[in-house]
Amino acid sequence: MASDPALQRLIDQVQAARADRQLLDIHGGCTKAFYGGPRQGQPLDVRPLAGISSYEPTELVVTARGGTPLAELEAVLAERGQCLPFEPPRFSGAGLAAEVAAALTKGAMAGTGASPEPGADLSGETVGGMVAAGLAGPARATMGGVRDHVLGVKLLSGRAELLNFGGTVMKNVAGYDVSRALAGSLGVLGVICEVSLKVLPVASATITLRQPASQAEAIQRLNKWGGQPLPIHATAWWEGMLVLRLSGAHAAVDSARQQLGGEVIESELAARFWQGLRDHQDEFFNSAAKAVESGASLWRLSVPATTPAIPLSGEQLLEWGGAQRWICTSAPAATLREAAAAVGGHAVLFRSKDKSAGAFAPLSPALAKIQRELMLAFDPEGVFNPGRLWPQG
Repeated sequence: MASDPALQRLIDQVQAARADRQLLDIHGGCTKAFYGGPRQGQPLDVRPLAGISSYEPTELVVTARGGTPLAELEAVLAERGQCLPFEPPRFSGAGLAAEVAAALTKGAMAGTGASPEPGADLSGETVGGMVAAGLAGPARATMGGVRDHVLGVKLLSGRAELLNFGGTVMKNVAGYDVSRALAGSLGVLGVICEVSLKVLPVASATITLRQPASQAEAIQRLNKWGGQPLPIHATAWWEGMLVLRLSGAHAAVDSARQQLGGEVIESELAARFWQGLRDHQDEFFNSAAKAVESGASLWRLSVPATTPAIPLSGEQLLEWGGAQRWICTSAPAATLREAAAAVGGHAVLFRSKDKSAGAFAPLSPALAKIQRELMLAFDPEGVFNPGRLWPQG
């Protein structure tokens, strides 16, 4: 069925799991195990399925296998002055990797042939995990999300079948764009074995500005500027300071700098700030991590960018022109979800020791029906990542 030993090993493990009625927990670097519902089943390690299959810089397209380290892909793109414009976060998974390694050592995967090499690094982001999580960084509001850059996917289904989507086949399964539907699916539809992505050149000029503003003032300014032809590439507001990243042609960036005003941040300091924000390693997220250890929860609210400041207790950070709002709080889940729904948005329980309320808000009946149809089409027996997206039952 597959000429590739790494791919054949995955197929064999899926076939064995189906025959034995076992569940499989798809994982790469284990960096996003905190995200979504609890993990269940035998580990299905995709990291051996690694490597860049093809790269056409002039066509702005790269194809990589699911277990390819994200760092490796980004390094190759950087050599040609290109990047993943949606800036996927790169979480640290060292602690969770140690848990998985210990489980493997104890024989949790005995007989599967999927144990890692001695001393293998389990802590790196993978391309498949990037797509499955569907998370994007500071530039999401202007450059689009993961699904906007997925061109095609090779998927291993719950029936142990290899399926190809994308390219000239743009719509599949009753009209669904399957390649894009996989972004954010957390593995419940299948194993992402290979993905083709649209990439873009790195901007020729970038500058970061900051200016004092209350949350209400920041939202007002961002929405005013959002209707103007300004090269605003990313935004963030926290603790009375609005930070703007401008990117594009030199002339456009210089003109916008003069129009917007504010203090220019030294380039190295600015790069560290945006990298920290992207990878959740800046001061806000470090503080939130400590609060989560003490019983608080980190929530991500997706709301219309024009939404006024939401009166919720807890520290807040705004991104994406005001459309993404992080809040670290001890408030009940119902309070967060009701507040988000009241303004036409939704709330995700991003990090918490207690996820009994569910990581994601319940779907409407119509969307739940679509989700069930997709899962029945690709993984009818529920082999992959059960409960990661929504509670079973």
